[in-house]
Amino acid sequence: MPLHIGTKTHDIARMATAHTHDHIHANTPCSPQDVETFLNDAEALVMRRGARMTRIRRKVLRLLLESAEPAKAYDLLANLDGEGSAKPPTVYRALDFLQEAGLAHKIESLNAYVPCGHTSHSHSAVFLICDTCGGAEELHAVATSDALKDETAAAGFKMTRAVVEVRGICRDCNA
Repeated sequence: MPLHIGTKTHDIARMATAHTHDHIHANTPCSPQDVETFLNDAEALVMRRGARMTRIRRKVLRLLLESAEPAKAYDLLANLDGEGSAKPPTVYRALDFLQEAGLAHKIESLNAYVPCGHTSHSHSAVFLICDTCGGAEELHAVATSDALKDETAAAGFKMTRAVVEVRGICRDCNA
């Protein structure tokens, strides 16, 4: 299933269903194309780094991958079927872990999370957020990331990561 983050709804229960406002974006060349393959690759990546992909972490990542839109933590919590005692701190710890592992990003202005398929290389996340449909697309903006690194270094600041959010109207809504 290709990763596309679109449509403005807050019903994560419909995550795996098709939306009438489908977005097909060309700017996400590293996006996961197959959920199962990506989950297995993510687990191997985490193990190589000496950590463990727990059942909850894997389930949260799966929910992010299957979501057609940025997911809020409480919506993820509501969809942790069969995970029994999962509480808000459990979901937030899983999301923190996934971010640190480079498997997810937080879109601050939306207070929501998206999966990241760019695990093979480090990068700064640049999100294009549509004011019309609420969709968010991760742009593979290498030159922007390089410029940001250069400018922060020139200011004597050692950047560890950055998330840039650009608001506007996506190509589908603009058509």
